[in-house]
Amino acid sequence: MAKVGKLGRVLGPRNLMPNPKSGTVTNEVGKAVTDVKGGKIDFKVDKTGIIHASIGKVSFSAEKIYENALEVLQTISKLKPSAAKGTYFKSIHVSSTMSPGIAIETKSVAGI
Repeated sequence: MAKVGKLGRVLGPRNLMPNPKSGTVTNEVGKAVTDVKGGKIDFKVDKTGIIHASIGKVSFSAEKIYENALEVLQTISKLKPSAAKGTYFKSIHVSSTMSPGIAIETKSVAGI
Protein backbone atom coordinates (compact mmCIF):
# COMPACT_ATOMS: atom_id res chain seq x y z
CA MET A 1 0.00 0.00 0.00
CA ALA A 2 2.92 2.35 0.68
CA LYS A 3 4.09 2.05 -2.92
CA VAL A 4 0.61 2.56 -4.31
CA GLY A 5 -0.03 5.56 -2.02
CA LYS A 6 2.21 7.72 -4.21
CA LEU A 7 -0.35 7.40 -7.01
CA GLY A 8 -3.18 8.68 -4.81
CA ARG A 9 -3.32 12.15 -6.34
CA VAL A 10 -3.85 10.70 -9.80
CA LEU A 11 -6.04 7.68 -9.03
CA GLY A 12 -8.05 9.09 -6.12
CA PRO A 13 -10.22 11.63 -7.99
CA ARG A 14 -11.02 9.00 -10.65
CA ASN A 15 -12.14 6.44 -8.02
CA LEU A 16 -9.45 4.04 -9.25
CA MET A 17 -7.42 3.88 -6.05
CA PRO A 18 -6.83 0.26 -4.96
CA ASN A 19 -8.33 -0.62 -1.61
CA PRO A 20 -7.60 -3.64 0.61
CA LYS A 21 -11.21 -3.54 1.83
CA SER A 22 -12.59 -4.13 -1.67
CA GLY A 23 -10.02 -6.83 -2.45
CA THR A 24 -7.99 -4.89 -5.03
CA VAL A 25 -4.88 -4.99 -2.81
CA THR A 26 -3.94 -8.48 -1.69
CA ASN A 27 -1.00 -10.83 -1.28
CA GLU A 28 -3.07 -13.67 -2.79
CA VAL A 29 -3.17 -12.53 -6.42
CA GLY A 30 -4.25 -15.91 -7.81
CA LYS A 31 -7.30 -16.06 -5.54
CA ALA A 32 -8.29 -12.50 -6.46
CA VAL A 33 -8.08 -13.27 -10.19
CA THR A 34 -10.17 -16.46 -9.87
CA ASP A 35 -12.79 -14.56 -7.84
CA VAL A 36 -13.14 -11.90 -10.54
CA LYS A 37 -13.26 -14.45 -13.36
CA GLY A 38 -15.76 -16.50 -11.36
CA GLY A 39 -18.27 -13.65 -11.38
CA LYS A 40 -17.54 -11.52 -8.33
CA ILE A 41 -19.98 -8.61 -8.35
CA ASP A 42 -18.52 -5.29 -7.30
CA PHE A 43 -20.73 -2.25 -6.73
CA LYS A 44 -20.53 1.09 -4.95
CA VAL A 45 -23.24 2.87 -2.99
CA ASP A 46 -23.15 6.65 -2.65
CA LYS A 47 -24.53 8.81 0.17
CA THR A 48 -27.98 9.08 -1.38
CA GLY A 49 -28.44 5.31 -1.70
CA ILE A 50 -27.74 5.08 -5.42
CA ILE A 51 -25.97 1.86 -6.41
CA HIS A 52 -23.32 2.09 -9.12
CA ALA A 53 -22.34 -1.17 -10.82
CA SER A 54 -20.87 -2.19 -14.14
CA ILE A 55 -22.96 -4.73 -16.05
CA GLY A 56 -21.09 -5.01 -19.32
CA LYS A 57 -18.94 -3.58 -22.06
CA VAL A 58 -19.67 -2.43 -25.61
CA SER A 59 -18.50 -5.77 -27.00
CA PHE A 60 -21.17 -7.71 -25.03
CA SER A 61 -24.36 -8.87 -26.72
CA ALA A 62 -27.73 -7.51 -25.57
CA GLU A 63 -28.63 -10.86 -24.00
CA LYS A 64 -25.41 -10.98 -21.99
CA ILE A 65 -25.95 -7.43 -20.68
CA TYR A 66 -29.53 -8.35 -19.72
CA GLU A 67 -28.30 -11.46 -17.87
CA ASN A 68 -25.64 -9.44 -16.04
CA ALA A 69 -28.12 -6.72 -15.06
CA LEU A 70 -30.59 -9.31 -13.79
CA GLU A 71 -27.85 -11.01 -11.76
CA VAL A 72 -26.80 -7.70 -10.17
CA LEU A 73 -30.42 -6.92 -9.25
CA GLN A 74 -30.95 -10.39 -7.78
CA THR A 75 -27.74 -10.15 -5.76
CA ILE A 76 -28.70 -6.75 -4.37
CA SER A 77 -32.19 -7.97 -3.47
CA LYS A 78 -30.63 -10.97 -1.65
CA LEU A 79 -28.53 -8.51 0.39
CA LYS A 80 -31.67 -6.64 1.48
CA PRO A 81 -31.76 -6.38 5.27
CA SER A 82 -34.66 -8.18 6.92
CA ALA A 83 -35.62 -4.98 8.75
CA ALA A 84 -36.21 -3.10 5.46
CA LYS A 85 -39.93 -2.84 4.70
CA GLY A 86 -41.73 -1.76 1.55
CA THR A 87 -40.31 -1.50 -1.95
CA TYR A 88 -36.56 -1.98 -2.05
CA PHE A 89 -36.01 -0.68 -5.60
CA LYS A 90 -37.64 2.69 -6.10
CA SER A 91 -36.29 3.11 -9.63
CA ILE A 92 -33.84 1.48 -12.01
CA HIS A 93 -31.84 3.38 -14.62
CA VAL A 94 -29.22 2.03 -17.04
CA SER A 95 -26.70 4.23 -18.83
CA SER A 96 -23.34 4.11 -20.51
CA THR A 97 -20.47 6.17 -19.13
CA MET A 98 -21.28 9.52 -20.68
CA SER A 99 -24.92 9.29 -21.71
CA PRO A 100 -28.34 9.94 -20.23
CA GLY A 101 -29.95 7.11 -18.29
CA ILE A 102 -32.78 4.95 -19.56
CA ALA A 103 -35.51 4.35 -16.99
CA ILE A 104 -36.63 0.74 -16.51
CA GLU A 105 -39.89 -0.15 -14.80
CA THR A 106 -39.10 -2.08 -11.62
CA LYS A 107 -42.18 -4.30 -12.06
CA SER A 108 -41.04 -5.38 -15.53
CA VAL A 109 -37.87 -6.99 -14.21
CA ALA A 110 -38.71 -10.59 -13.37
CA GLY A 111 -37.04 -12.32 -10.47
CA ILE A 112 -36.47 -9.45 -8.06
